[in-house]
Amino acid sequence: MPPIEKDTGKTELKSQIQQLIDSNQVMVFSKSYCPYCVKVKDLFKELNVEYNVVELDLIEDGTNYQEMLLEMTGQKSVPNVFINKSHVGGCDKTMQAHEDGSLKQLLSGDAEAYEYDLIVIGGGSGGLACSKEAAMLGKKVMVLDYVVPTPKGTTWGKMLPLPELNKAPATHEKYLTPYRCGRSGLGGTCVNVGCIPKKLMHQTAVLGTSMQDARKFGWEFSETVKHNWDTMKTAVNNYIGSLNWGYRVALRDKDVNYVNAYAEFIEPHKVKATNKRGKETFHTAAKFILATGERPRYLGIPGDKEYCITSDDLFSLPHSPGKTLVIGASYVALECGGFLAGLGLDVTVMVRSILLRGFDQEMANRAGEHMEEHGVKFLRKYVPVKVEELEAGTPGRLKVTAKSTESEEIFEGEYNTVLIAVGRDACTDKVGLDAIGVKVNPKNGKIPVNDEEQTNVPHVYAIGDILEGKWELTPVAIQAGKLLARRLYKGATLKCDYVNVPTTVFTPMEYGCCGLSEEKATELYGEENLEVYHSLFWPLEFTVPGRDNNRCYGKIICNKLDNIFTTMDVTKSSGGDIQQAGC
Repeated sequence: MPPIEKDTGKTELKSQIQQLIDSNQVMVFSKSYCPYCVKVKDLFKELNVEYNVVELDLIEDGTNYQEMLLEMTGQKSVPNVFINKSHVGGCDKTMQAHEDGSLKQLLSGDAEAYEYDLIVIGGGSGGLACSKEAAMLGKKVMVLDYVVPTPKGTTWGKMLPLPELNKAPATHEKYLTPYRCGRSGLGGTCVNVGCIPKKLMHQTAVLGTSMQDARKFGWEFSETVKHNWDTMKTAVNNYIGSLNWGYRVALRDKDVNYVNAYAEFIEPHKVKATNKRGKETFHTAAKFILATGERPRYLGIPGDKEYCITSDDLFSLPHSPGKTLVIGASYVALECGGFLAGLGLDVTVMVRSILLRGFDQEMANRAGEHMEEHGVKFLRKYVPVKVEELEAGTPGRLKVTAKSTESEEIFEGEYNTVLIAVGRDACTDKVGLDAIGVKVNPKNGKIPVNDEEQTNVPHVYAIGDILEGKWELTPVAIQAGKLLARRLYKGATLKCDYVNVPTTVFTPMEYGCCGLSEEKATELYGEENLEVYHSLFWPLEFTVPGRDNNRCYGKIICNKLDNIFTTMDVTKSSGGDIQQAGC
């Protein structure tokens, strides 16, 4: 039979396939030589279940059948299994359904009718990507997202200014109503209190440095240049508000039901959703995806929650932080400390041990040394023991007491703002995971999953920052979310690569990397089997202003056993762009 070109022919073929699906309890589209098809057919034989099979390689129009099945289900591979008119999927999905008991339910006709095919808990980058992809594949999807305010009362999502709302097309009025009435913090950490505001404020500091360089390039301006915190903060948060609005529009365009409510499991397939007014609703789904993200960790010392802020508060702080103590050596600590110093503020970073744990230590130290050379003070080998308020205000005055990790020495200092950046904790402890048996690492709240992001409970998956041992990066979460939806609902097999992931730390001298740190490469392959290529360099744009001579640095680490590079590192003012292009 020649390829079908006319719509009438396609319609007839689709009708034939649908009739086969409707008239057989178990319908298997197979190929006689395929081992996975044999495995599925053997399973039904073992279960003593009668099934009907069409061997696509043995019929004249098998290719057309397969193309139509792709159009109908999003799956081109065989076997393609249907039970009681419901599409199960391929071999892996059928065997998985057998293992988790859902195959038995389907065969008995007792499969429960759920309100949704998929409920995504968390409206961050990964959750949004997964929900939209699943909806595009024809599934009924709900997103539940709620931001618990910080101890300082900060929450995410800003109502757009009226002028911005009025610029929107009239055709979008139905999307604008929630923004005229309240707030929406869709986008998670990255959009609201992470990558987006961080990079914009980093860029603010970079512009300040460029203005200093400009005089050497012939630009003349007599007035003293100064920075206005409120202007920057307002502009950044207005942009974030526009992103929040855009995400809401995208969800509605794809018919995803977004509810601003806190989700908690009460049964394996049922969650309770509580909104900000305390109203409870209940929802069921066949599958769930956990994408709850993380929140900053506090110190557990007197005064930390009463007087200190975290990155969740910094980007919408209503006043300039003034003299600031940053506690921590994480990428958040160094990035925030770096751009605050770039705005002309007095900044000290208190470090317990090493900078950027988990990153290449040579590169981490180079980034730290550059910060020190440009005015950031480091207080090393100290941990805070209490924070006291000396004077209330905007900003006020705080007294920090810290103890040396190497002696009995006590440090006391006064600051306007204390920013805690000692790490982040997964938001998994209050969503009812214990009620349904999802395993969680008790030390950090992270969720262990298999290579398909599936938890130990078969119908519950997890993506993003809450995964045990995975990168906490927005592009990774987005990729994982899209691929997961395609595997669940399109019959795809591609999995997320969590190994070869480029990333950048936005310190004043940006640090971009991809692959293993030199310490990890040495541990895995042995120092004798590594070849390290490195170079110091002076970017052309630094030569005229005469700054940072030979402070930029690049390093490539190769495994001599197979001559394959394991790492690429670079520190430069635009290190992130170089890393992006290089990977």
